[in-house]
Amino acid sequence: MKYDFTTIMDRNGKDAIAVDVIPYKDMQVKEGFSRIPMWVADMNFQTVPTIPEAIIERTRHTAYGYFLPRDEYYDSIIRWQETRHNAQGLTKECIGYENGVLGGVLSALNVFCSKGDKVLLHSPTYIGFTEALENNGYHMVLSPLVKDKAGCWRMDFEDMELKLKEENIHAAIFCSPHNPTGRVWEREELMQAMELFRKYDVMVAADEIWSDIILTGSRHIPTQMVSEDARMRTVAFYAPSKTFNLAGLIGSYHIIYNPWIRDRIRKESSLSHYNSMNVLSMHALIGAYKPEGYEWVDELCQVLTENVEYAYRFILEHFDGVSVSKPQGTYMLFLDCEDWCKKHGRTIDELQCAGVEAGVIWQDGRPFHGEYGIRLNVALPKSLLTEAMERLDKMVF
Repeated sequence: MKYDFTTIMDRNGKDAIAVDVIPYKDMQVKEGFSRIPMWVADMNFQTVPTIPEAIIERTRHTAYGYFLPRDEYYDSIIRWQETRHNAQGLTKECIGYENGVLGGVLSALNVFCSKGDKVLLHSPTYIGFTEALENNGYHMVLSPLVKDKAGCWRMDFEDMELKLKEENIHAAIFCSPHNPTGRVWEREELMQAMELFRKYDVMVAADEIWSDIILTGSRHIPTQMVSEDARMRTVAFYAPSKTFNLAGLIGSYHIIYNPWIRDRIRKESSLSHYNSMNVLSMHALIGAYKPEGYEWVDELCQVLTENVEYAYRFILEHFDGVSVSKPQGTYMLFLDCEDWCKKHGRTIDELQCAGVEAGVIWQDGRPFHGEYGIRLNVALPKSLLTEAMERLDKMVF
């Protein structure tokens, strides 16, 4: 490969919560074990070199005053979305800056809803949605995803329709690809979901931050592209931060084709006076969306496909009582440990503690609405992933 996905970086003391924080109270790694970060959704890979090059080049000019986004910023996004996701009719006017996807989703809900309104989401559910909605006075209505005979997560359209109708819901958060299950929705599924939203006059905030991280054999289809109605009722959110490991630099963007919604959300986003772009974040995006970035993401997805396949097979073959569906996108596996816990008379807390003691820093799945769930990040060099799985096999399961 052209780019380096094998070097184990030392991130200690480099402002990385992935290695500096253990996301459990009163749990510690036993002496003699290194920490293997497999929880928060960032990657343990070096990003594409054009990003630091772009940032460093800009910092050489030692004035960092007020600025406006360059045309190159918008042109880079348009070219990326057209090339990677077959976006059609995307113009500069449709693109707007957001500090983060969650903030953008909340701005959309503030336009679509009144405080106290109910919002439809699928479960398992990204923890950020849960916290953001609770903090802002919205009520979640969960439509559980269900597994088919092949173990693939599917939307339950009957349940969705029932809840939209009975709960009088007019806003939904739609996660595509889905976090934490890693489902990449097929066109027919998207069309059926959007038809329900049309039927019940539901406005949609689509979190598509994982849209670039698609594993071999799957393809991301933007929610806005499945029909003209979907295009006009959906606000979509993207960011190079997930794709290129730039969360610490801050910077997302929305794509809104409906001019009325676009004006309202831009107004809503402006009210706090905190939703402003950082000049280095702008140059990071421009650096990310250069030709080298296209190559880097292609190689990244190959590496992640191999890591997911390895971890998935290892779990099925070695962790009896643990079920997991193979993701089609993202780099997260969502483990269901209910059968293992009941078979061994252990609580999910005891199981997670054993993993942390062995140095595998994974993430509690209960805040994602998985009662016996664990979320596992496999975006790390293969040698480190192999060590983590072997530790779990010998010391935990």
